[in-house]
Amino acid sequence: MRIAEISTPELRQSHNNSRSPSQPHHHLISQIESSIKQTESLSPENLIPDSISGDLRRGLTQLSHHAPFPNSLKLAIWKLSYRLWNACVDLSNTASLRSLPSSKAEERAKLRHIAADLLFLAADVTGVPSPEIKSASFYHKTGVKWHELRKFDLASSCFERATDLVSKMEIGSISDAGEKKLLLDLSIARSRTAWEVSDRNLAVALLNRAKGLLFGSPEHFKTLANQYSLFGKSALANSESSSLGEALKLMNEALELYEKGLRVARTREETADLKASRSKTLRFISAVHLQMNEFESVIKCVRVLREGDAGDQHPSLPVMAMKAWLGLGKYGEAEKELRGMVVNNGIPEGAWVSAVEAYFESAGTAGAETAKGVFLGLLGRCHVSASAAVRVSHRVLGESCSEGSKVRAKVVSELVSDNRVVALFSGEAVAKQRTAMHSVLWNCAADHFRMKDYVTSADLFEKAMLYIPFDIENRILRAKGFRVLCLCHLGLSHLDQAQEYINEAEKLEPNIASAFLKYKIYLQKKDQDGAISQIQAMTTCLDFTPDFLSLAAHEAVACRALSIAVAALSSLLNFYAPGKSLPTSEVVVLRTLVTILTQEPGNELEALRFVKRVHNRASELGPNCFFGTGEVGRRERNWFAVTSWNLGTKAGTEKNYDLCAEFYRLASEFYTLLVDGNIGANMVCKALILTVSAIIASENQKKITLPESEVKQAVQLLDKAGKILKSTTFTGNQVSGDPVTTIEPDIYFIYTFCAYDIHGRLNASALQLQLVKTFASSKASNPKFLLQIGLTASQGPQFNHEVATYALNECLSAFLSSSSPDYQNVALIVRKLIAVTSIHKGDTDDDAVYNMYRQAYRIMVGLKDSEYPIEEGKWLAMTAWNRASVPVRLGQIDAARKWMDVGMQLAKHVNGMETYRACMEDFINGFEKKFGAPNDGGNKPKLAI
Repeated sequence: MRIAEISTPELRQSHNNSRSPSQPHHHLISQIESSIKQTESLSPENLIPDSISGDLRRGLTQLSHHAPFPNSLKLAIWKLSYRLWNACVDLSNTASLRSLPSSKAEERAKLRHIAADLLFLAADVTGVPSPEIKSASFYHKTGVKWHELRKFDLASSCFERATDLVSKMEIGSISDAGEKKLLLDLSIARSRTAWEVSDRNLAVALLNRAKGLLFGSPEHFKTLANQYSLFGKSALANSESSSLGEALKLMNEALELYEKGLRVARTREETADLKASRSKTLRFISAVHLQMNEFESVIKCVRVLREGDAGDQHPSLPVMAMKAWLGLGKYGEAEKELRGMVVNNGIPEGAWVSAVEAYFESAGTAGAETAKGVFLGLLGRCHVSASAAVRVSHRVLGESCSEGSKVRAKVVSELVSDNRVVALFSGEAVAKQRTAMHSVLWNCAADHFRMKDYVTSADLFEKAMLYIPFDIENRILRAKGFRVLCLCHLGLSHLDQAQEYINEAEKLEPNIASAFLKYKIYLQKKDQDGAISQIQAMTTCLDFTPDFLSLAAHEAVACRALSIAVAALSSLLNFYAPGKSLPTSEVVVLRTLVTILTQEPGNELEALRFVKRVHNRASELGPNCFFGTGEVGRRERNWFAVTSWNLGTKAGTEKNYDLCAEFYRLASEFYTLLVDGNIGANMVCKALILTVSAIIASENQKKITLPESEVKQAVQLLDKAGKILKSTTFTGNQVSGDPVTTIEPDIYFIYTFCAYDIHGRLNASALQLQLVKTFASSKASNPKFLLQIGLTASQGPQFNHEVATYALNECLSAFLSSSSPDYQNVALIVRKLIAVTSIHKGDTDDDAVYNMYRQAYRIMVGLKDSEYPIEEGKWLAMTAWNRASVPVRLGQIDAARKWMDVGMQLAKHVNGMETYRACMEDFINGFEKKFGAPNDGGNKPKLAI
């Protein structure tokens, strides 16, 4: 505010006498006055030029060098000081009224400071009462301005200068109330500045010093107590634990000053004001004790406040009392305080919500029911906001699924489903809170779902649906809620309920997610037809992607519904087209299909269909494009080759030779695609040979004749195998050298056997013989293989006497050259050779057959008894003897005698033919008597038989 002009008669006379200051100071005074006039003429909208304060400061400094001054000059300086001060006040008032920016405040503060220094320079003026007080007042007000501008060093300088001025005065001599107030305000102002620069010890010391400047005024007591209280609150806001003790000490000082002020108060207004301040401070003291966990002290403070004259009913008291009782572990008392809030209409919503949160946080799960009861009780007596319901629900539910979370979730479920609570969230005004409540319930339900607590999650998801409006905008959100409820009931195996929810979701939002969940329900119901139909329905959804078919197959495999998995993957194959890329490659889908089909018997034909598709697609797209390149492609090729081989082997074991042939043929194609050199060629060769073997076995099984086309196909397969066999060395005990390709002797034998059979159908007997000779000369040959070839060639539709004779003779030589011949097979070979020779030669070459008997006789000579099979020996002896019957009838004496002789010789080496030998000998004796001995000569009559 403006300072009044000098108006006393003495000063006016002095002023008139001082219009002409002494000559040395005239120039400086004129300069200072000129700058002040410039300041007085300034408009608040214009910036104060820096030159004004600079000129004034320089003029003041120069003028101070000429002190002391005569009284007339002092009076002139005094007047200039007042004029400058009032100009600053006018500028400040105008700026405040016009709400101008505060950027010019610092310049105005500088001018105020100069005005105070001018007044200080004038010192005491004769006739002016208490000049020190007036000068100190200027410095105090200037310091306050610097403090507001946070220029604490300048503020402190002003306050100290003012303190120095008033310290020269006798406190007891001050009677003016304004001067007394100035002394107190000055001390408090210095304290505030010291507190701001963190010199707290000085700040508190200055407040303590101010206690001597109260002059018994209730207003002074209140002012000083308020400052103590402000410092206490500031310390309370500090997070450091040491600050709590300091805050408590300051608050106690304030409390003591309020009580002293009450003792000197005279009016009702003063008393009421001090009591309100004391109660407020006592509440703060209670809060400090609460932060320091001094719960007994909190209870004492609350009791004092409640038992006072007016009975303090501040809303914070029950909250602090409840927290203190909780800290002391007295939950019954805490619950009383909490329930007492229900009937206290003065407690604001924030207070009781905070109390509910604190009670639940301390009491835990046991406090959930109490929290719910308090909340519902409050609904009956006052308007509870939707925000409060969200806060309470969130606090009770907690941040995660911890111990007791099911109980808390149940309590919140009951709370949020209450019609009164739901009504709080109706209308657009609480849309934000409604969304928040939905999020709280949804997130907690999701946590329980992840913990597989489907009962609790379903309950919370269902309650969250209460906070979704029934409008078009929230249709998708409601559909999402129905889908998660479907998932919960799927987890609980409540399939009917799950289907109800997903049907509702599909009505609201018919998308792939709903379609897929319906598919899962069909799966769990084991409704195969329904699941397969749903797979087709999924592909018609607008947001369908092929990935869902892969997922459907995965779900079906997990449920062991393999036919459904096959249907899903078969549908997925329809989406593969040239130029179209899918996350899963076609070969992977086909491999998965074959794997699934082979897990159960009876699916071989279906598996064959997909393996054929693999071969066809690889031919269409190229192996590298279809299977992939590098190691990945090699593994895919190898997998299908090995799988085809294994399926062919399994089919052959089960005597399903048609399937066996198909799989082996495909195996040969896949092995051809491998780049593993010798291994690939080896397996190709074996697969080709076994394919032809299976074709022949199928013909024999069905007892039909192969059509000419299949015979030609078999010839082609055998030609491929033959080319590979030309560079083959055989494994086992016959391996020698470093083979280009190694193959088992059994496979080479099967090749020879099959080639013999197929070429026999084409009447290529010479080629048949060449094949057998090649095999017999190879390292793969052994007597058993040759025996089988010989036996086959010696009978049936593939009869070939040359092959049979060659194979059986080679076999016989091999057996006889062995260190321990197998005479059972030797006897068989001899019999077959006799039969082949007899059939081929007939009666045209009797000596050939005779030589076979003679060879058998030579084999039997020297053997141990029964070493040569007895039955075979008897057969030889008797058939040789019987061959003499025809010559005897025809009178061919020499031929008859030849056969009877060999039969007799053979019988001598066979056990058990003694009786036959005796009969033979009797017949021979009779024969000789009739026809004479072989060396009798002459013509003799023919023997009539």
